[in-house]
Amino acid sequence: MASTSPFHLAFTVRDIGETRAFFGGLLGCAEGFVSDTRVDFDFFGNHLVAHVRRDTAPVAGNIQTDEQRIPLPHFGVILDLAAWETLAERLRGQGTKFLLEPRVRGKGAHEQAVMFLTDPSGNTFEFKGLKDPTPAQLLARR
Repeated sequence: MASTSPFHLAFTVRDIGETRAFFGGLLGCAEGFVSDTRVDFDFFGNHLVAHVRRDTAPVAGNIQTDEQRIPLPHFGVILDLAAWETLAERLRGQGTKFLLEPRVRGKGAHEQAVMFLTDPSGNTFEFKGLKDPTPAQLLARR
């Protein structure tokens, strides 16, 4: 596969204002359509739609990996390592509370930088940084 198509993800949030502050203010995502019940974001070249639904909360759980417990469900973005480091430093500089602090895991061939954040509605996001963020590297056996 020579290129990757952007993904679209619609998910629920409890409040438009705090969602706009998290994605637009903290993460720097550009906004698209905005209404009282939804807001669209450009999430690193992908299309997110946050819909207000006050009567629900994300399902919480986690899995044990080789080094730590990872929250489920979660989604995120894979960046080249330099962009990941820039984002991590910006978030640290803003005093961001991380669910899992920025760190490097899997030293060696499958090394990746990771950090996890939770938005105000309780949705969990993973940001990965790779030296070679190509589909072949992403799908390589560990």
